Formats: sequence, C-alpha cells, structure tokens
Amino acid sequence: MDNTVRTATELLWSALGGDPALVDRVEYGGVSGLLPARLPVMDLARGAVAACSLAAAEHAGLPGPVRVDDGAVATAFVSERHLRVDGRAPVSFAPLSRFWRAADGWVRTHANYPHHKAALLAALDASDSVEAVAAAIGERKAVEVETAVYAAGGLAVALRTPEEWAAGEQGREVAARPLLTGERLDEAAPRRHTGPLRVLDLTRVIAGPIATRTLALLGADVLRIDPPGNPELPDQHADTNVGKRTSALDLDRPSDRRAFEELLDSADVLVTGYRPGALDRFDLERPGLVTARLSAWGDYGPWGGRRGFDSLVQVATGIAATEGSVAEPGALPAQALDHGTGYLLAAAVLRSLTEQRTEGGGRLVRLALAQTGHWLTHSLPRYEPERYVTESDGPLGHLRHALSPVSYEGGPTAWSRPPGVAGADAPEWAGA
Repeated sequence: MDNTVRTATELLWSALGGDPALVDRVEYGGVSGLLPARLPVMDLARGAVAACSLAAAEHAGLPGPVRVDDGAVATAFVSERHLRVDGRAPVSFAPLSRFWRAADGWVRTHANYPHHKAALLAALDASDSVEAVAAAIGERKAVEVETAVYAAGGLAVALRTPEEWAAGEQGREVAARPLLTGERLDEAAPRRHTGPLRVLDLTRVIAGPIATRTLALLGADVLRIDPPGNPELPDQHADTNVGKRTSALDLDRPSDRRAFEELLDSADVLVTGYRPGALDRFDLERPGLVTARLSAWGDYGPWGGRRGFDSLVQVATGIAATEGSVAEPGALPAQALDHGTGYLLAAAVLRSLTEQRTEGGGRLVRLALAQTGHWLTHSLPRYEPERYVTESDGPLGHLRHALSPVSYEGGPTAWSRPPGVAGADAPEWAGA
C-alpha cells in the first residue's frame, strides 16, 4: 500500500479526533492513477472518503473492515459529470462562469445563479454576452475586477500565485488555523434517538449537499430547506439531493419561520452552507444540537463574509497557478475542495454524534474550502521532478538527466561515468 494513502487517512482521521488505532481497519484497492494532477488530489479524495467511511462504521458500531475503492472514489468526486437527466448531460458552468484575461493577469467569475450573473454585469456595466464581459474585464486590473464585482454582490477572483496568497491577510489567517475546528457548546444530556437521525439541511451547491447526501445514505432523515424564490440549480439538485426530501420556506414570513423553528427544535443535526453572517438574524442554537458550518474562505479574516465556490478558491489560493501557470491557469481534475470538504463535513458530524452518545452536549464543527485547499497544498508530499534529476559534465557537455529509480541500502546512487561521444571508445573491456 502506498504510504501517502495511509498518511492522508491518518492525518484526516486525527483532525477529526478519531482513535488512531481504527485506521488499521481501512483497506484500499481499485484502479490506480486516477484524478491525475500536480497536487495530491487522489490522496485527498481517498483519505476523505476513508475518514468518512470510518466515522460511519464507528458510529454504527460495526467492527469490520472499511473498504475504499479508487474507482468509486474518483467517480464520486466528479459525480456531476456522470449525471444524465433523460439522457441529457448536465450544465456545469454557465457561459459567464470562466477565466477572463484582465489588463494585468487573469480573473475567474462565477455566474451560474441568476442573481450572481446580474451582479457581475452590473459591476462591469456590461451587456449579457461573452464579448461584452471580456471587453469590460480586459481593460481593468484583475484585483479591481474582483473588488468591484464582490462589492456588487457577485463573485470574481483574481488569479494569485501560492506565494501571493500566503503573503495576503486571508492566506495568513487560513494558514494559522487547523483543517477543521470543533467545540462543545452546552451541557445538554445525551440524546436518545428512537428513529432515524433528523438532519436539517441549509446548504447549497456541492460541498454541503454532498455531506447531507452522505448522511442520507447512512439512514438519516434529511430535509433540505431552500428559499422559495431561489431554488437550487436543477442539475445540481438532481446530483446532490438524492436520498433527501426538500421544502421551500421563506424565513422572513412568520408562518414559514414558525414551521422552520419547529423543525429545528426536533432536529438532531443542522448543516449550513451559506456565507458567514447570512443566517445570523435567525436563532439557530438549540441545546444538544450538532451544528456543522461550511464556508468558502472561513468565517474570519477580511474575506470571512465573502461568498465563494470551489473554482474561485482554487484561483485565489494559487492552486490554479500550480496546476497551470500564471500565464495560463489550470484547474484540479475535479472540484476536489468541494467533494473532499463534503465528505469531511459528514465525517465531522458522525464523529460529533459518536462523542455525544457518552458525553452529551451540543457540538459545533466548522470547515472551509480554503482550509481544505491549504491542507491539500501543504500537508501531503507531491511529485516534484526536480528531486529526482541530477546534473553532470562530460564529453557531451553539461547534462541534466533523471536519476535511476533502482535503489537499495549499500547500492550505488549514480552512474560511474557520463555518456561519451558515440562510437569513440576502443572495442575493449575497461581495464583490459
């Protein structure tokens, strides 16, 4: 078994506060080489699913092995690409959700939702066409576009290198914190479940819905609430709401608010995925409730109140520059920050419920896509070809070439001579 596979699981399981001995129960298999990237995306994917599966088995009291199949993991991490609705492929990104050339670099926008698209066009004073938006962005600096669009309620992020992100205030805030945080909120007695676990789902897009989709798979009664005038995008609904029930409630309407509060009073778990501060006007605390909060950038620092999505977090944190370059940004082979955080969020809920059985008390766990991105870029070894090449001088000049992969204790570390001029050696054995 690849050591990095176990390392990823160990690190994630430790972040969840799990018993280290349980990691030995995880078995890995399946096709190798999936989700190829410069960053260790498959290690994140495999480890997140392993940690979630382990948390589920622990919570269910099942002592058997936990099996993780690379093929299943890689397919699930691009589940939206495999979706078909009556044979139709899904719409993943709207035409105005893409990279754009700015006057001094690149910007990525997200305009899948109608209100985000309207804010983008208003901020740029542009008409609804790719050509108009390209012209408006092309004459401005990337950070200027980012600032203007966010101020208007839209979403746009300037491309940064890993070094630029690390030097910025939000990057420093993210780096100073752990992958996830958990705390006990009260001294409520342990809850006794007489039926299925009740999960109230206030999440959007991918990461949060994947967490609650996973809890539904494990037998929870998951009820998702959306505002009546802003339903989830149809294809994302079809992909991430399997196993759940969904309702529409306007929490600013007294009758809907009362219905929501009754649901919350009887819920075991509340999962939220709106930007930090968006739900503060509602009283969401209940004794003994397990609350899981998901955000894009974290609920701290200058970006704490910003909206965000996986694609934008990749651009801001330097992942897009790492997977491509500053001249031509790239992307991860999956929306791995969304999917990875989703499985970790489900695992954190399950671990909180397991602890709550014996210790009681309400729990609060918090995760952010930017924290998962920091973990991906800093916690696991990644392929760096420079480590495996060397340089030497010889008859052919100064060469840079790969080291041999053949290695054993006491064995050679390099060849005894460089390549010579073809055909220039005498036809005799060395030393003869």
